[in-house]
This record gives sequence, C-alpha cells and structure tokens, in this order.
Amino acid sequence: MELADVKREIKRADLLQMYYYLRLTRALEDRVTALYRQGRIVGGCYTSHGMEAIAVGYASALERDDVIAPFHRDMGAFLIRGFTPGEVLAQYLGKRTGPTKGKDGNVHMGDLKRGVIGFVSHLADNMPVATGVALAFRIRGESRVAFAGTGDGGTSRGDFHEAMNFAAVRKLPVVFFCNNNQYAYSTPQRLQMAISDVVERAKAYGMPGQIVDGNDVAAVYLASKHAIGKARAGEGPTFLEFKTMRMHGHSEHDAAKYVPRELLEEWKMRDPILKAERLLMELGYGDEAYFHEIDERTKKEIEAGVEFAEKSPLPEGKEVL
Repeated sequence: MELADVKREIKRADLLQMYYYLRLTRALEDRVTALYRQGRIVGGCYTSHGMEAIAVGYASALERDDVIAPFHRDMGAFLIRGFTPGEVLAQYLGKRTGPTKGKDGNVHMGDLKRGVIGFVSHLADNMPVATGVALAFRIRGESRVAFAGTGDGGTSRGDFHEAMNFAAVRKLPVVFFCNNNQYAYSTPQRLQMAISDVVERAKAYGMPGQIVDGNDVAAVYLASKHAIGKARAGEGPTFLEFKTMRMHGHSEHDAAKYVPRELLEEWKMRDPILKAERLLMELGYGDEAYFHEIDERTKKEIEAGVEFAEKSPLPEGKEVL
C-alpha cells in the first residue's frame, strides 16, 4: 500500500482500532492454544495466527447492518461484531455462557442479531447461504451487503461455484473472498488446482476479482471497502483473494511437518502485526510505548475473559440435547 493512499482513505482512529483488534485476536487465540495444550479444551482448536489482518480488515469495512458468513480463521470478525473474549473462551470450554450455550466446543458459532451466520466444518457451504441472504436484501429493497469466504481448498467445492454463478447472474449484493493460506489442510495449492492464483476462478462467472496482500490490514480494508461499495450500489459481487500463510497447522493437533520450514521463516517476516506497527510508525500514529500499552490492555481483557469463562456454569444435560 502507498502511504499517501492509506493516509487519504483510512481515518487514523480506524487504523488504530484495527491494530487493537489484531492484537486482541492474537492474544485471545494464543490463550485458546495454551488451554488446548493444557487439556482444558476437547476437540478441534483452530487459529488465525499470522493471518489476523484478513478478518479484522474486512469486518472493519462493513456497515453494522451488513451480514458476514465467516469460517474458522475469522476470529477477528467475531470480535469486531461484538463477541467478547469471555464468550469465546466460554464457547471453547463448553460453558452455558458461550454463543452455543455449551452445545459445541470450538468456533462453530454465530449470532444473527450481530449479523454473523453460524457455520459448520463443511467449508464453502456458507457461501450459498450468504448468496441467499443477499437475494433477500435485494427482494426487500434493503441497502445491505453479505460478505462470505472460504479457504483455497474450499474453492474446489461445488457449493463455491454454485454461489459464485448465481450471485453473478443476479448481480447480488455479496462479496466473496478466499483466505488463501496456501494449504488445504496438508494439500498445497499446486496439487489442488492448475492455476497459480485462485482469483482466476472469478473470470468463469464474469465476476471482477482482485489479489490482495492478506497480511496488510490496510490493504484488506480498502479492497473490501471498494467491493462492498460496488455491491451496495447494485453493481454485483466481487471475488477477493487474500494471499497469506498459515503459520500453525490446520489445527493445533497438526504439527504441519509437510510445510517447508524456510517458507514459514519467510512469512514470519511478513507478520500482520509487525506490518501494522511499521505502517503506524511511518504515519506517525503509533510508537513502541503505544504498542506496549495495547499489549497490556489486551492481556488484561483476555485474563478477564478467562476468569468469566472459568466461573461460568456448564449446561445441564437436557440443555445440550
């Protein structure tokens, strides 16, 4: 991103808020990982470590009445939509105060009152749902947008293509994205598709597409804002490919030995938090003292969330049937 573009198009307060959510997401998921390794969390544990800028960037670009259909590496979007660290931790610990009230134990959660469509592990199946939501907005004459995505592997599924085709034909107010972290579980992109860029798939549907640096929160925000504006103006859907890297395994039980270590070292230098800090310093919006202040603030919020979750009751058996 050009510094002048960022300064002209993104408010200082918005950039600082996005930085806060990057840090809060990282701190929360680091604590979730620690609880998992302590045996406190049963089941899958999925994090967005190294790709937090995607969810934080796109969720920050949406209006409050818009709807998102996230997937399991979009924790930042949940936080921006009002899910508290305490609620998320209660969800992971299977407590009654979690969004599913103890019926699930990981990020399979949502809340329509906060504009978040709940999802399951069948990645890309949320895209036809978001397309239906966008169709409802059109029928009702509402100036609202749906925003939905999946990973690179999810773009090889039939529901991805059905959603893309229907939305493009009807010019619906929906934005699709691919969180391209280069591996569909253990399968690298080169073994699942014969194209170098996932965005090429948009051409088959007559849909505009754009490649975006998924580790640059400002770039994600601006690309999302532009696509959302087009959708809201009746110009139809856009497909955004956010290029990033999954720095942990598919889940925390996966050591990701199939990923070359030198590739991880290369992407470590592009960490979205470090990138955001460099941007803030270049703009004169932040310094080491400010970054330390946010670090301390997010740590306190996570500790309060852990205390809330641990003190929360487990559901009664009949409640989770």
